[in-house]
Amino acid sequence: MDQLTQIIAVLGVFLYWLILGAVATRIVIKRRSIGVSFSWLLIIYFLPFVGVFAYMLFGELHLGKARSSRSKAMYEPYGNWFSTLYSHNSHQPDKQSDYAASISKLCDSQLNIPSLTSNELELQHTPEQILHAIINDINHAKTTINMEFYIWHPGGLADEVAKALISAANRGVKVNLLLDAAGSRQFFKSEWPKAMKKSDINVVQALIVSPIRMFFRRMDLRLHRKIVVIDNHIGYTGSMNLVDPKYFKQGDGVGEWIDMMVRITGPVVPVINTVSAWDWEVETNERLLPAFPDKAQCTDTSSLVQAIPSGPGMPEEVIHQVLLQSLYQAQKKIVITTPYFVPSEQLLDALVTASLRGVEVNIIIPRRNDSTMVKWASSSFFSELLAANVNIYQFNDGLLHTKSVLIDDEHCLIGTVNMDMRSLWLNFELTLAVDDIKFATKLKGLLQTYMDNSDRLSHNEWQKRPMYRRVIEQVFYLFSPLL
Repeated sequence: MDQLTQIIAVLGVFLYWLILGAVATRIVIKRRSIGVSFSWLLIIYFLPFVGVFAYMLFGELHLGKARSSRSKAMYEPYGNWFSTLYSHNSHQPDKQSDYAASISKLCDSQLNIPSLTSNELELQHTPEQILHAIINDINHAKTTINMEFYIWHPGGLADEVAKALISAANRGVKVNLLLDAAGSRQFFKSEWPKAMKKSDINVVQALIVSPIRMFFRRMDLRLHRKIVVIDNHIGYTGSMNLVDPKYFKQGDGVGEWIDMMVRITGPVVPVINTVSAWDWEVETNERLLPAFPDKAQCTDTSSLVQAIPSGPGMPEEVIHQVLLQSLYQAQKKIVITTPYFVPSEQLLDALVTASLRGVEVNIIIPRRNDSTMVKWASSSFFSELLAANVNIYQFNDGLLHTKSVLIDDEHCLIGTVNMDMRSLWLNFELTLAVDDIKFATKLKGLLQTYMDNSDRLSHNEWQKRPMYRRVIEQVFYLFSPLL
């Protein structure tokens, strides 16, 4: 009996080290950034059973067999759709600034999606303005409404949007609503899905979460895009989920969420609609490729826009590369807003280097955050940034959820992407690169109001923080590549 126990013990130890070695080898040969690989190795060796299980669930990008097959089959038809736009009269590369030209070339090679001019953009930055505008456009819809959001939370003006959609469907408008299953779980628990389906609205849960599916698809992969497209003519995207902040997360102690959206008309709207169609087909296997944009009419207020989608099935790191390129090109000033600031090593280096070469670098983040882990991980980067004279502003009037980058007051990136690993490498996201000084000036004014309602962090004061905070920051810094 003792001999059998010893054999079982030896086999157990051998199996233990075999599993750890196999997972560690897998981590190394995946050839990701050193920081990501190091963080996973720390987890599996310090918390072996938890670490191995976590890596199986979250360590690699598993879209699921059915979705992966659909994505591969979709490459050619969607690629052909985008390629056709290179002959559209709104594709005018000669009108691009130096900022836009380099980003456009990057997107040409990575995404095969051209930049398009002749777009009209309206910056909207209050919940009432945004939601009332969406309701008004829904009320005037004639043929189709396609919407997708990470979060739809019932209450307040969000319910008025739901009523407007039902009214549109009842008068014959085709309505498709795609919502992330995890982010919109409160919506799916409400009476709205049933009411919408009674009016023939197609309501679909994206990336359904369940105990069985977690072994076949990465569970923290989320549909993070925010898109509204009406009649293939009017589009919205930006940082705001379909929520009324007065009715959303009131018990979290972070204040109301502060967001921005852009209302768009012009040839880039069908491009955004095609991104939405991609997501719809991946989830439902139903193809809804929109019509090509009409012939464009350029005006004095026209914006040149590059649509940049990212996520599984699309080239890795494309938005990360666009961000880096934008920071490298800055000559005078950078202003960044993001609720979750956990930059990659490359982004951190680009920010520090920009400041050291004389560029004014401003980062605006919320003082209070709804993610404790992100709050501590974010703080771990402050010392290096402050030492390089980067300005860090902590916004006081709620959870600043706007995601934007303004370069030299001339070129900007706006959309759904947070400056963290999850947005840059994992989720389905959408960014617009806007090349228009007039629009950039409006964004500059909005960002200035954010800074006016923020406290600038002092390097001297930051150095006086207690030792226990420094220790906690360093612990979370080690795992920041996974956040």
